[in-house]
Amino acid sequence: MTTIKTTLIALATAVPALAFSLTSQATTTSYMNTALVEVCKAAQSNKVLKLKSVMKSHRLQNKTVALKVMCNGDDIITFAAKNGATKTAAKLQESMGEVSITDVAVIEKINVTFTES
Repeated sequence: MTTIKTTLIALATAVPALAFSLTSQATTTSYMNTALVEVCKAAQSNKVLKLKSVMKSHRLQNKTVALKVMCNGDDIITFAAKNGATKTAAKLQESMGEVSITDVAVIEKINVTFTES
């Protein structure tokens, strides 16, 4: 009887927490989408000060952006490098510091796709 009660209590606690976590990961707000597009465009511009300014205005940290943001299907560093933005790519790469394989494997990436207007 005690085992069943313990299991039910554990399930009652875990299910709402899981449901909350899944819904928060599934949607991005329009503000977040706009902020990420601005960060991608700043990384593409090859202007380190512009990138720094955009990230500061949205209160984003260099390491978080370097590890989690994807622009048009590529991580932000690769995206910047593919577009010839070597200065911003180097700055983002530098901000990552020492990263192990396990650190990179558990990170959930946030992808944003945009077109030039």
